[in-house]
Amino acid sequence: MFLPIGDLPNPRTTPWITYALMAGNIAVFALVTVPLSLARPDLNDPLLLDYLNAMARQGSLPVATLLEQVSAYDLAVFRYGYRPGTPSLLALFTTMFLHGGWLHLAGNMLFLYIFGDNVEYRFGPLRYLLAYLGTGIAATLFFALFVAGSQVPLIGASGAISGVLGCYFIWFPRNQVKVFVFLFPLLMTQVLVPARLVLGFYLLVDNLLPFLITGSGGAGVAHGAHIGGFLAGMGVAAVSDRQGRRRSAPS
Repeated sequence: MFLPIGDLPNPRTTPWITYALMAGNIAVFALVTVPLSLARPDLNDPLLLDYLNAMARQGSLPVATLLEQVSAYDLAVFRYGYRPGTPSLLALFTTMFLHGGWLHLAGNMLFLYIFGDNVEYRFGPLRYLLAYLGTGIAATLFFALFVAGSQVPLIGASGAISGVLGCYFIWFPRNQVKVFVFLFPLLMTQVLVPARLVLGFYLLVDNLLPFLITGSGGAGVAHGAHIGGFLAGMGVAAVSDRQGRRRSAPS
C-alpha cells in the first residue's frame, strides 16, 4: 500500500477555507449520513418509487429486495446527489458534500488536507473557495457527459478535490509528497516523492487507465469526475497565472 500522508513545504498561514470545507463534509456525514443510514425511508415519499425503478433498471435485484434494503440516506442521495438523467442545479452543489461511507469521506478529506493549504495560499481564501466549487461543478458535468441518461447519483467531494490537485500540479512542481509505504511484513516506511510524480500517477494510473477500460463510473468509482476536476484545476491555475502576468505587465 502506498498512501500520501503529507507534503513539503507548507505555507505558515492557516488554511481556514480548507478546514471549513473539511468541517462541512464531516458535519454532513455525522449529522445526515450516519443517522439517515440507520433509518427507514418514508414509504409515502413519491421519490421512493422513482428510486426503486431506477435502481432496478441499473442492477439485477428485484424491486422487493431493493425495498427491504433501502435506507432514508439512499433516498436522500437520490434526491441531492447529481443524476445525469435528471440534472439539477441544486444537486451540482449538494452532491459535493455527500459521501458513501466513512472510508470514502476519510480518503477525500486526507487529500484535501494534504494539498489544499498550498493551493488556498496561492489563490487567497475567496478565490480558492470559488475555484473549489467551480472545478467541482466542472468535474460533475464532465462525468455526466459519458453517462447522460443515468439515474445513478454521483456523490462525493473528490471531483472538487481533484480540481485542487490539478492546481497543485501546475503551481508546485518542486514540492515533495510524504508517502507511507506499507508492504507488510517486508517494509513499513515513509519516502519523499516529487509531487508531480504522485499527482501524475493519480491522474493517469488511478483514473485515466480505469476510465478507458471500464468507463466513467466503472467499479463504482467516478473516474470521469476525477479526470474532469483535475483538468479543470489545471486550466484554472493556468488562466490565473496568465491573468496575473497581464496585471503585472507595464502599461
